[in-house]
Amino acid sequence: MDPNLLYWKNEGQSFFNRLRIWVNLLDPTSLLASDAEIQNARSVLGNGEKLHEKDGHALTLSLTCVHADSGAVLPTVFRPPALLPISAPLVVASFLPHSGVKPALFWQFLLQSYSAGFNYANRNSSSEQSKKISLKQVLLITGSVAYATCAGAIPHIVIHRLGISSAPFLVFFRSILPIPLSAALASFNVLTVRSEESENGVQVFDSNGNSVGISKAAGEKAVRDTALSRAALMGATAAIPNLLVFFLQKTRMFQKNSLLVAPVRHVSAAFVLGLMIPVSFSLFPQLGMIKKENLESELQAAAIDGQLFYHRGL
Repeated sequence: MDPNLLYWKNEGQSFFNRLRIWVNLLDPTSLLASDAEIQNARSVLGNGEKLHEKDGHALTLSLTCVHADSGAVLPTVFRPPALLPISAPLVVASFLPHSGVKPALFWQFLLQSYSAGFNYANRNSSSEQSKKISLKQVLLITGSVAYATCAGAIPHIVIHRLGISSAPFLVFFRSILPIPLSAALASFNVLTVRSEESENGVQVFDSNGNSVGISKAAGEKAVRDTALSRAALMGATAAIPNLLVFFLQKTRMFQKNSLLVAPVRHVSAAFVLGLMIPVSFSLFPQLGMIKKENLESELQAAAIDGQLFYHRGL
């Protein structure tokens, strides 16, 4: 088992432990590490035994910069610490009340493209036979981005194409509809981009860290849990700023200074996104667990302790 997965097995089985770990791991300064530093960190960790006694900086670089299945260094822009600084402006821009449909489509395209790239880079690749991306995967990513871009811009398309000017309808399309829509599209992106894990299965391990085979049931659970965590991330990021603005607009200060509403909404969206990233990453264990009765019949005998483990991805 990879040293990263061994660490999560030993330290990341409770939500609060995972949250504490992710808060520390999401330090963007780790993005400045060179490939040579990252490879050296992996060599320091060795076979992954007694990771708590190893160099903490090396462990941070390994957990944030190295893929747990392939051992390859992740592209800088798709490492977990890069998610907030890159996605925050894209998320805020996608929530803006654009003056036309084209700007809305543009920002949705950037957001959905980055999300697809992040989901693909941090997938479970343990069952893949080739390091090259397949044509099917390219089509899945392209289709996911195209569909999510158009669906994400639906509120703006409806407002501008139908010429809606009624205040209640504008509130619905600009403040209410984006909440379930953002959550659904974030989940859809994960389910589509990582669908091959459900079809081909992922590697599963026994309690001693030994690989015992490939499980489609574990692959489905890994993708489903990650999709739920991403839906929670984007749903909360869309909902909380709107709720905050709703209550602030009832105060005398905001009634006198209506221009404060937009900056507060945008700043709070970025702030909530920053808070929700470690929370969403922590909702499910990185080293997931699947019970014996939920496994394929040929793998149940290997679940001596009544369960097997798998890499959930991110």
